[in-house]
Amino acid sequence: MSNPIQAVRGMNDILPADAALWEFFEATVADWLRAYGYTQIRTPIVESTDLFVRSIGEVTDIVEKEMYSFEDKLNGERLTLRPEGTASCVRAATQHNLLYNAPQRLWYQGAMFRHERPQKGRYRQFHQVGVESLGYAGPDMDAEHIIMTARLWKLLGLEDVALEINSLGSSEARSRYRSRLIQYFGQHADALDEDAKRRLHSNPLRILDSKNPAMQSIIAAAPKLMDDLDDESRAHFDALRQMLDAACVRYTVNPRLVRGLDYYNATVFEWVTTQLGAQGTVCAGGRYDGLIAQIGGKPAPACGYAMGVERLLALLQDKNFTPPALPPDAYVLHLGEQADHFAISAAEKLRDEGLSVVLHCGGGSFKAQMKKADASGARYAIIIGDDEVAAGEVSVKPLREAGEQHRMTPAAAAELLAR
Repeated sequence: MSNPIQAVRGMNDILPADAALWEFFEATVADWLRAYGYTQIRTPIVESTDLFVRSIGEVTDIVEKEMYSFEDKLNGERLTLRPEGTASCVRAATQHNLLYNAPQRLWYQGAMFRHERPQKGRYRQFHQVGVESLGYAGPDMDAEHIIMTARLWKLLGLEDVALEINSLGSSEARSRYRSRLIQYFGQHADALDEDAKRRLHSNPLRILDSKNPAMQSIIAAAPKLMDDLDDESRAHFDALRQMLDAACVRYTVNPRLVRGLDYYNATVFEWVTTQLGAQGTVCAGGRYDGLIAQIGGKPAPACGYAMGVERLLALLQDKNFTPPALPPDAYVLHLGEQADHFAISAAEKLRDEGLSVVLHCGGGSFKAQMKKADASGARYAIIIGDDEVAAGEVSVKPLREAGEQHRMTPAAAAELLAR
């Protein structure tokens, strides 16, 4: 016998025992975003490779090493499984002229794909919730993104997450800073690893994001971008800090925070934790005012962020969080051919009233079925045998509280349970 086929490494099944936590998280997120006026957008999992090369940046780890890219066998088109959601969201908004009449508050959720070495909190198929605000230029929207995320942590009961912020300034400021970095790191070329040497002239800001322990002292002494900020960027960042202070959101200014995607400018931020080892960033984003024009749209300001669902759920699991149980309202037991048919219509009448109902399948005695009913967590057992069928009724038995078993019509049973 051949070996059984298993899931691709780093692409995980979500089993029923874990799905309840995912459902709780997704429902909490949907309600939270609705409270802030965001509407959902859904984009394809597969996009043109050029979209990510043009937006994320050709000299980035994602584009160089991590994307799942392939050539369409039918027409030769270069395609990629999306490694992140912002580029797809902006592409969709541009393609469908969503900014024609008004700015947009959008959100999405779904699977992303990167070819990385799997470890806790880092998988090859992973899930994100993303929030994007298109057409908003002021620091008030940057502040909203951070403040609303702080509220989500409270809703989820997460306390061990800390906020780091920085400003990347304008393209002119980064150009000045880039020259200073090239000069500085060039003086320490012997201490740079291969990735840093390769990026020295193409993308020196990414050297600041290196996790190589041997380079941390050199990175710590590097020039700070804050010293090159233009007046407008500095005023934007100062206003953001004032708004966060007013909302009592605590933060640390991290001058080494640059993010791994080339499209960012001005504000960048990360929510980090010490509970997940090396994968400590659970939510990150910032402003990307040039991205819409970069992928062919009419220039417009924009900002957004994304959170890693698996990482946040890992934090909840570490807290031994158990999502609220949602047992069925009723479990329908039935024995005999006529009862089997009657049970199907009785269960549908209950569902017509908005009740959740499990109809027993697989046969068995009433005693065996009652064990299944009790194990299901249902509030009531609906029992149907020959006597009930002859009378056109069902027997209703409370399972979670004291009470007598009563016979009644399916309609009356539906009314009782709904009440």
